[in-house]
Amino acid sequence: MKVTDKMVEEIKKIAEENRKLIVKVAQESGGGHFGGSLSEVEILTALYWGILKVDPKNPDWPERDYFVLSKGHGCAGFGPILAKRGFIPFEELKTFNKLGSIFGMHTNMKMKGVDHPSGSLGHGLSVGQGIALGLKLRKKLNRVFVLEGDGELDEGTVWEAAMSAPKFKLDNLVNIIDRNKVSMDGPTEEVMPLEPLVEKWESFGWAVKEVNGHDVRSLLDVLNQVPFQKGKPSVIIAYTIKGKGISFMEGKYQWHYGYMNKEQCQLAEKELEIDI
Repeated sequence: MKVTDKMVEEIKKIAEENRKLIVKVAQESGGGHFGGSLSEVEILTALYWGILKVDPKNPDWPERDYFVLSKGHGCAGFGPILAKRGFIPFEELKTFNKLGSIFGMHTNMKMKGVDHPSGSLGHGLSVGQGIALGLKLRKKLNRVFVLEGDGELDEGTVWEAAMSAPKFKLDNLVNIIDRNKVSMDGPTEEVMPLEPLVEKWESFGWAVKEVNGHDVRSLLDVLNQVPFQKGKPSVIIAYTIKGKGISFMEGKYQWHYGYMNKEQCQLAEKELEIDI
């Protein structure tokens, strides 16, 4: 697919709208995992408007590309994507984390367009690998995209999948790491150092590329190149900012999960230029 200036500008605009919708979700619910939801916006928008082969009218379409939100606490940012893309009604965004809602803190199978329900972190890559292997065995051309948080890389199951996916030559598997360098307990390099991250993935047999996770054109260019190497799974390390777009959230681990009061919501609206 050719990446055009028009496409880039359209996806940038949609990403801005999606970021604003996250603040609207925060207004309805109060608490939520907003820092990581804001860091993933451009990644998800580039995927759903420029890369993934999906059909909102037929979410279980057998020929679709699969998407696994391993960092399931990013659901506050994923729900607006699914709503704008036509998978779920916009009205559901007002019910975030309310009793009986399909739109909760983590993804669940009641949400149309969700391929994996999340809860405990660190399992998404293994699930994605299982889907990719099943597709390979059936000689299907579907691709599987996984979005992980960098804090998840502290989990052992991630590295079990990292070790085994190359063995099965799963070049239909793409792992995207939301590298905002901040986890719930603090900076990732203080909690459990991950660097040198590129070399680690390469040593496991993955083809690796790095990208600015907020640069839509760069994201599209990189995502369009997968698989990076025939016979190897691909991993994209996307450098992002926790709480991107809202000054009092950016880079702060305290906003991995937080509650936005009325004044903070108003400030966020002003910074994102939302019409109140």
